[in-house]
Amino acid sequence: MKIKINGKNEDIEKRLNLDQLILEKGLCAERIVVEHNLRIVPKEEWKRVILHELDNIEIVSFVGGG
Repeated sequence: MKIKINGKNEDIEKRLNLDQLILEKGLCAERIVVEHNLRIVPKEEWKRVILHELDNIEIVSFVGGG
């Protein structure tokens, strides 16, 4: 299945929800915000959002610094 993550096309082998995608990418859920098809998805909804062909995902991470 083809989806777009942060502007780059990616193939995923099986149907995933957002929570599974974040785990597979090795991202820290506490430091990111996820947008699915132009809608920011609260963390408590990640398990309910199933990815489909041609979905568009934007993942923004927060980085500390000074």
